[in-house]
Amino acid sequence: MPVVTQSEGMSRRELLSRSGVVATAVATVPLIGADALAEEAPGEVGVRMTVNGTVTPLTVDPRETLLDVLRERLRLTGTKKGCDRGQCGACTVHVDGERVVSCLTLVATLGGARVTTIEGLADGDRLHPLQQAFIDHDGFQCGFCTPGQIMSAAAVIEDGRARTDDQIREQMSGNICRCSAYPGIVAAVQQARKEMR
Repeated sequence: MPVVTQSEGMSRRELLSRSGVVATAVATVPLIGADALAEEAPGEVGVRMTVNGTVTPLTVDPRETLLDVLRERLRLTGTKKGCDRGQCGACTVHVDGERVVSCLTLVATLGGARVTTIEGLADGDRLHPLQQAFIDHDGFQCGFCTPGQIMSAAAVIEDGRARTDDQIREQMSGNICRCSAYPGIVAAVQQARKEMR
C-alpha cells in the first residue's frame, strides 16, 4: 500500500483527503476479486435420487447440501439445521441405509442414492417403534434434536451396535441433546431395539 506523507505546504485536510482516496482504492481490490470468483462458479448439475420412496429428479448447484435441499426445496422440514457444521447430529438422515449428517453431504454426490428422512420412517399413520418409544420414555424436551436422534438410533439398532446402555451412549455420542434428555433417549432405544428384532 502506498504511503502518503505530508509534504511541505500540504495542509492536514489535504493529507487526510489523499489518504482516504488511496485507502478506498486498496479496499476495493478484494471486492473486485470476489465478484470475479462468483462469476466463475460452476453450473448446475442434474441429480436423480429416491427420497422416502419417491424418485426425485433435481437440478442443483454442486455446492448445495442435502440438508438445504430437503428443507428448502422438498419441504421436508423434519430434518433440523442445528450447527450446520456436522457437530450436533440434528440433521441426521439415512443415505443408502447409512446415517449421515446432511449439512455436510453434497446433493451432487447422491445420484442414484436412497435417502430416508424422519418423515419416511413411519408406515403411514403408524409410528416407527423408535418414534413411539421416544414418546413413551420422554426421550425429548424441546424436540429440536429428536429427528436426528431417532434417525441415528434406527441405524445403530439396524447395525446391531446398541445392546447395552453404554453401547447406546457411545454410538449416539454424535447426537447432542441440549436439554439433556439422555436417560429417556437410552430407554427409548432399548425399548425399540427389542421391538425391532
